[in-house]
Order: sequence, then C-alpha cells, then structure tokens
Amino acid sequence: MTGNVHAGPAGGATRANEDGGVGIVTPRDYHHPAPFPLELGGILEQLTLRYETYGTLNSDASNAILLCHPLSGDHHAAGRHFHTDRKPGWWDPFIGPGRPFDTNRWFVIAVNCLGGCQGSTGPASINPATGRAWGVDFPQITLRDMVRAQRALIHSLGIHHLHSVAGGSMGGMQALLWAVDFPGESERVLAIACSYRLDAQAIAFNEIARNAILSDPEWRDGHYAADAGPRTGLAIARMLGHITYLSRANLERKFARRERPPHSPPPRTLLPGRAPFPIQYEVESYLNYQGSIFPDRFDANAYLHITKATDRFDLSEGRPLEEVFDRVRSTIHLIGFSSDWLYPPSCNAPLLDALRTTGKPHTATIIDTDTGHDSFLLPSPALSQALRMALEN
Repeated sequence: MTGNVHAGPAGGATRANEDGGVGIVTPRDYHHPAPFPLELGGILEQLTLRYETYGTLNSDASNAILLCHPLSGDHHAAGRHFHTDRKPGWWDPFIGPGRPFDTNRWFVIAVNCLGGCQGSTGPASINPATGRAWGVDFPQITLRDMVRAQRALIHSLGIHHLHSVAGGSMGGMQALLWAVDFPGESERVLAIACSYRLDAQAIAFNEIARNAILSDPEWRDGHYAADAGPRTGLAIARMLGHITYLSRANLERKFARRERPPHSPPPRTLLPGRAPFPIQYEVESYLNYQGSIFPDRFDANAYLHITKATDRFDLSEGRPLEEVFDRVRSTIHLIGFSSDWLYPPSCNAPLLDALRTTGKPHTATIIDTDTGHDSFLLPSPALSQALRMALEN
C-alpha cells in the first residue's frame, strides 16, 4: 500500500478513559548475557533494560508490537503500577482492550531505552569497574545502540519477527532504524511525529538545553550525588523543550496573556532570584511547574547523552536515501501533525521521495491539529484511526 493520507481534524484533547485499560502492571528487567559493544566504541560489561508488556504472546509469537518511547518517556506506556498512581503510562489512551493497540489481539512491549534513567543501564547506573555511578563517564551512545539493545531483549522473549514497531518523536526515529538495520524483522513500522534526521534548528534547541545543565554550579563536572545535581539547569532545559512540543495556537488558547490571580500561592519553581521579577503570567507559572517536576524523575546526565544521541541520528548516513531504503522490507507508515514545528511533516519529503523511487510500500498521514509536536501523546479520533489503519495494512 503506497500513498499519502490526510486525516481530518484531531479535535481537542480529552482526559484518557481510566476504565477498560490494562490495569496494574509490573515492570521486568532483561539482563544481557554478554558484554554489549557500542557503535562509537567502548563496551558495556553489564546491560539491563527495563520493560513492560501488555496482552498475551500467541503460540507462534506473531502478534508482538514493540513501542519505542520519546525523549522523556520510558517503559511505562500504559496502566498503573499502583492503584494510588495519579496518572497512567504515557500512551495509555491507545493501549488496552479495544484501543488502537488492542491487547486482546496484540502483545505490546515497551522498553526504557539504553541510556535512560528508569531502570535501564544509563549514566545513573553503577559502573562495575568503579562501584560508583557512571555519571558523565558513561560511554557515548547512539539511537542505533538503543535499537540493537531492544532487539536483544525481543529475541530473549522468543520473538524473531515483529508485527510492528511504533514510536513517536525519538521513538519514531528508532522505529525507522528497525526497518533499515534489520530488514524483514518487522512487518510494519509506525514512525510518528519524527524526522529521518534532525535539522539545524532541532540540534540548536538541544544545545541550548545542554548548556543550561552544564552551566549549573551543581553540575560538578558530571559527578553529582544521586539526590543532587544540576536540578535548576535541567529544569530550564525542560522548560525550553516543552515550548518546542507545543504550538503558538495551543499556548495562546491555554494561556493567552492571562495573569495569575492576586494573592494566589507562589507557583512551584526551581529558579533562584525571582524576587525582582515575580511570576506574573499563567504561562510562566505553567513552564516553571513543568521544569520543577522534571528533575524528580529524570537524570541530567541521561538527558545529555540521549539528546546528543538524537542529534547524531541521520538515517541517510551521508548516502542517498534511495540506497538506504533499497534493503527495507517493512511497510513504512509516517504519521505527522500539521502544527508540529519541531519535526514538521515537510522535513520528511526526501524520505518520501526515496520510498516512492524504490517502490517500497508506505503511507504518509498528516493529521490536522493545532496542538503541536506533542499531538502524538494526546487522545484524538484522528490519531486513533491512523494507528488502527497502520496496524492493519
């Protein structure tokens, strides 16, 4: 199936239905049985990947779907770990019985990426050579390393052919690598809100975010205690990134120039020296809150390593994309969003040209919405329809 599909309006975001999902889930750990070599040199003597599964693997292991998470995501894609959890996993609206990733049909696997900080081996993990956290000394990684590690986990589960690999943003880039690096091991690839390589603007935003971390006095050359570190710098990095995930129209609709009510409680922030410039506008309060909660769940060194790995990503590797896609055996489904200015659908024009030239089966869906890059995280009929169609074709 080849062609371009333009989906209708996504509509406004709604609260995910908390009933009928996958319920309480328990993470698992995969321990790689041998040293793991990295693309840029170096070897991890120990490799652990934390993952979750939803649904049941069928007898011939033909119904497995791998989910690759975005930059700040992790293995917890659906359900809750405890009944008291305030929120479910990051893609919960789309995973569960009757949902696009229907767990009555599919066995869904979500993995915290190599280099992450939610149970997988990363900078916050213990370096077996020193007995201390790797910190900034963690080896340089690539998205290709992440995909190779995922493949080792998948094989350990007795799965050697995936029904689909799906992911949004950084996860979509990994999904494309599955198609290119391991032809025939995935029937279809759903690459959502992503690009075949980062452009200069995306790299520039990542560089500013990294500098916010590196300039924090608590950076301490990358060797900080587990309960300390450059929290202010990481908060600023998150604030900057969060703006790129939204859109002008979305910000205006949510906040406009509304000011905080008089005598309201001080908003949460990690930024020092606010006294001469109090947080006046609701949008300021929102960004400060988003920044302040991020260091509670994400490690600064992991952020540095993962953003740099994303910067390095270039599916072409300096070759014609037609040559790269010549060996692809998966059906490629590209899903983009009209208001995404971080990875606009237009950035994949060379990729689409290569797919057409090589005659590879593919679709390209552009969903009309004003919610920006993060549209792939928001429940909408248009996105649900696009996911269902991609999983069936």
